[in-house]
Amino acid sequence: MTINICKICTTPSSRPRISFDQDGVCNACKTAKQKKDIDWKEREKEFFKITDKIKKISKQNNSNYDCVVPWSGGKDSTSIALKLKFEFGLRPLLVTNSPLILNEVGAKNREILLDKGFDNIFVRPNQKIARYLSKRFFIERGNPKVAWDAGVNVVPVKIAINFGIPFIFYAEHGESEYGGLVLNDKSTKVRDYEEVIEHQIGDYPENWIDDNIDLEDLNFYIYPDSNQIKKINLKAFYFSYFFRWSMADNYDYVKKHISNFKLNEFGRTVGTFTNFDSLDDKIDDLYYYMQFIKFGFGRAVRDTSRFIQNNRMTRAEAMEIIRKYDGEFPSKNFKEVLQYLDLNENEFQKIVDKHRNSEIWKKNDKNEWLNSWELKSKIF
Repeated sequence: MTINICKICTTPSSRPRISFDQDGVCNACKTAKQKKDIDWKEREKEFFKITDKIKKISKQNNSNYDCVVPWSGGKDSTSIALKLKFEFGLRPLLVTNSPLILNEVGAKNREILLDKGFDNIFVRPNQKIARYLSKRFFIERGNPKVAWDAGVNVVPVKIAINFGIPFIFYAEHGESEYGGLVLNDKSTKVRDYEEVIEHQIGDYPENWIDDNIDLEDLNFYIYPDSNQIKKINLKAFYFSYFFRWSMADNYDYVKKHISNFKLNEFGRTVGTFTNFDSLDDKIDDLYYYMQFIKFGFGRAVRDTSRFIQNNRMTRAEAMEIIRKYDGEFPSKNFKEVLQYLDLNENEFQKIVDKHRNSEIWKKNDKNEWLNSWELKSKIF
């Protein structure tokens, strides 16, 4: 298997749904280039028209909230919450699908924002079921967050329906921002059911029923019926359509408005150089490590590509970072993750090895497990 790297950023061809043009440039970089031609002032005007409409509908409905914001407490969703409330005058209800393994940094950042005058609904589903599904999908698919991915998409919609709030603001459209398959010409602006199933969940949770799980156990993982959505005329928008998207810019914005926003307590996140992204779940380090196992690239590749596309880093600088950190084993919370998944180290290693892509990995004669595998070709 030959893995190519984008000529502009560091994204490899092994990334799912990525595509390259004849010049060897990935579609994420093409999207970044196209942003230069977008009239962002016009997009902002369009956004103001939408928020004006939202306010009128809320007034007619005598609603306490204008919109729902799916919110983890991280820099992206926090920046959206701050902007909607203090720049556009909306009253957002923040909705959180609980991380699998809670940590102190995420909890503190959520409390810091709530102290600024927000309401939050924090949904923590049945933990027996959550742990079972996390272990099951780690074994079956090499991804402990399959069910969580479903929940993070389902919970905000369920809350919106239950409270009669007909608008949701999501963060970025990942398929266009980071390289993927854009389903139609409205996909970058409006989120719909097809997008959720195809790209966010990739499965119907009803299929998860087995000897240990009944249909009623999956309440927070099954998307609401289309009639429920139509009843309140629910519309979901991507913030990245209206405003130029950058995770680093979002962090800068949050730090400007929240001086005590918490960062990674170890100085940087395992497998990368950043200290401000995806901090709220201790199992995330394993999630990104499994990306390295399955596709040959890890979190440093992901982060440096985004920095290059937003003119915050050169490709040469990115390559140095990748060689230093990419594919780093998630040792910091390892024992707690094993306990959560109810696995011992030997079982864990066998599961990881089962998901290694044989086209890119080969075994060597070294005894220590971590060093007994190597990539067939060094792409960085």
